[in-house]
Amino acid sequence: MSLQSEKMANVDTAWWHMEGPTNLMMITTVMIFEGKLDQARLRQTLEKRMLAYDRFRQRVIESRSALGPVVWELDPNFDLDAHIRRVGLPEPGGKTELEQLVSDLMSTPLDYSKPLWQIHIVENYEDGFAVINRLHHCIADGIALMRVLLSLTDDNPDAVWFEEETTSNGRRRGILSRAFGPAVGVARTTSRLSGTLVRESAKTIRHPGRIVDATKYGIDFTSRLGKVTLRWPDPPTLFKGELGVRKQAAWSEPVSLADVKAIGTVTGGTVNDVMATAVTGALRRYMEDQGAQTAGLNFRAYIPFNLRPLDQPIELGNRFGLVFLSLPIGTVDQLERLQIIKQRMDELKDSPEAAVAITLLATAGMLPKDIETQMFKLFHAKATAVLTNVPGPQQPLYMAGGRLRGIMGWVPQAGNVALGISIISYDGEVLVGINTDNGLVPNPSAIIDHFYVEFDQLLQLKNEVEKTS
Repeated sequence: MSLQSEKMANVDTAWWHMEGPTNLMMITTVMIFEGKLDQARLRQTLEKRMLAYDRFRQRVIESRSALGPVVWELDPNFDLDAHIRRVGLPEPGGKTELEQLVSDLMSTPLDYSKPLWQIHIVENYEDGFAVINRLHHCIADGIALMRVLLSLTDDNPDAVWFEEETTSNGRRRGILSRAFGPAVGVARTTSRLSGTLVRESAKTIRHPGRIVDATKYGIDFTSRLGKVTLRWPDPPTLFKGELGVRKQAAWSEPVSLADVKAIGTVTGGTVNDVMATAVTGALRRYMEDQGAQTAGLNFRAYIPFNLRPLDQPIELGNRFGLVFLSLPIGTVDQLERLQIIKQRMDELKDSPEAAVAITLLATAGMLPKDIETQMFKLFHAKATAVLTNVPGPQQPLYMAGGRLRGIMGWVPQAGNVALGISIISYDGEVLVGINTDNGLVPNPSAIIDHFYVEFDQLLQLKNEVEKTS
């Protein structure tokens, strides 16, 4: 291993090895801006802030030995301009055309000979521009990537955008301390485990060998491991089947975060509970439109569970666990559905399942690829969807001359999982995104339409409860 190379972490190696032609391990985000793009400023922002992390200059090198490590190596021919593409939308250059472009890029592999990220700049989107970012999951998880993307922004249009900010230990702090700060409290609430478990989960991630000592901290890893690996696979539905290369993406118009919180106040649920209730109802409606049976149906969604402190400097790599949330698809009554989801969410918050899942991934990253693949197949058969919820900053941000109007992102679905659901809040609004396999669900926008119906009915439920209280 050269002086310019470093071994890839085991968990990151697991995500690298999950790459396949029918499920690319890319995180895809789209940031929508109003205003005119300053191209020179955007390029310099990327150079000053994004390239402050060596990982964005490094490519992945596989070992020639089956048991040899995967390594990061500085790209000797690195060229920032090779990672920035300018594209235009066909007329009329609206949301439908942008969704189609995102779907095209989501279906296209990155160049494995270069550092595994790329940015597409769309200059003719409505009255502003859009920036689409694609990054391989082995570089960072969704929370880390979101923090990097937000570090490219400023909290006012006249900020001294090129000025370097450093912490007491000399590391660059950037705008994140201001831009992401308001989201920290929300993120801690939505991803909180019991105190001991948080500390022990983080230690287990960094030192997987600690799994043998976990029981003395009250965490029965052996029984939990058995529960995760031996639970029955999810039932067959129209969201499961043979995957193809083509993916489809769609996202909602924003709904008011204040409305979401108000619904939660009168029903006793959190923002997560309310949004998951609306999305679950939308999936039920979509299935029934397709003639599928939903009575009594439950299927699981993976929920990525952040296990890194958000009040510390940005750290790349993957530092999250996965928990399984069983979605009550067949429950028609909204209030009953919300109560079921809340109960199941609350049970997961006190569960060590997140630490078990990341330990499994770290272990898989040390195994020969054939055995690793079989582990992944077993694990991914347990779920039908991936559900992510990322709370963003609640004040407007600016980048390269434009005001950030909205942001959406999708994590990849590994194995044979074909359905991705993303919930992202920013500046008082919440957006829902869906990405699917085109052969199984060619029209994810229909799920979004059903989400609007479900959310409107939740607002009506809130009004009815308030009238009777």
